[in-house]
Amino acid sequence: MYRKLQDWVACWVRAGTVLPHAVRPVAKAQFLSNWAAVVLIFAAVATCGSLSLPAWAENPDISSRRAVERTDFADGEIKDGFYKIALRAELQFDRRVERIRKFDEPVRVFVINRGAPDRRAEITKIVADIRAHVQYLDLAMTDDRQAANLIVTLVYKRDLEQTIRSHYGYEKARQIQQSLDPQCLSGIGKDQSYRIRRAEAILPVDDGEFSFYDCAYEELLQALGLINDDRSVPWTMFNDAVQMGFFDVYDEYLVNILYDPRVRPGMNKRELDRVLPEVLPTVRAWVTGATAVGAEPRGGSNPSMARRAFARRSMKTHTD
Repeated sequence: MYRKLQDWVACWVRAGTVLPHAVRPVAKAQFLSNWAAVVLIFAAVATCGSLSLPAWAENPDISSRRAVERTDFADGEIKDGFYKIALRAELQFDRRVERIRKFDEPVRVFVINRGAPDRRAEITKIVADIRAHVQYLDLAMTDDRQAANLIVTLVYKRDLEQTIRSHYGYEKARQIQQSLDPQCLSGIGKDQSYRIRRAEAILPVDDGEFSFYDCAYEELLQALGLINDDRSVPWTMFNDAVQMGFFDVYDEYLVNILYDPRVRPGMNKRELDRVLPEVLPTVRAWVTGATAVGAEPRGGSNPSMARRAFARRSMKTHTD
């Protein structure tokens, strides 16, 4: 069912963090331009639906995935996925390091719309949904581009190649197109302390509703620091063979661990081993009890559907 990834080629993009992935039938990739950091490359594969529905009705591809979503995880399953996804990168171009990368300041998202349909409202919903489900993450939209440290550019699919060239220059755009055939992009730039200082995403808006939501959730969450894809973790959207279109429970665990204040930029596995026994109970209590009062509906869902989903999550139990 899934097409093998084609010839992953290392691309140095002005010393940044690079996040490509490909999909069938729609390829999606991620990149960053001008921020000082080591270059990392990692990949994921996704299958995208194409049905478009009104804003009040949840996309059926999302609903079907939500209906079979697993919500109970042992501590070991959560920690194993966190180590693989938050510490690693698929390809890395200098001395290999496994460190935590995260924002340590408020994250402000600015949207540039250059396509139709206008999906700025969907980005606002996705940002609100992520914020409502992550306890210590200060994430919000902004109308001030200068105040933003995460820029989302929305484009027509046909304009993606030109947008890549305008961001990265002709030669690097040619390398990207030849190596990855990308159809959406995002990336992060970190400093010497592994703090993410800047992130960006380029998302096509006219390739179907499920495709947009699946791409937008994964790109925005990876821009927050979950930068690896790993096929051995079957419950996460950061798996080449998994497509969600919504913020699933397992990934809620991962993002909440990442943004717990006891988990600091630059930490390695040994340091995480010391703090995770304290962090996990806090994260479990938050994810289990979160009702996201006032949050925007997920994935185009209506409010009553969202409340039922939240209620289902609040009653779940966990095993060690």
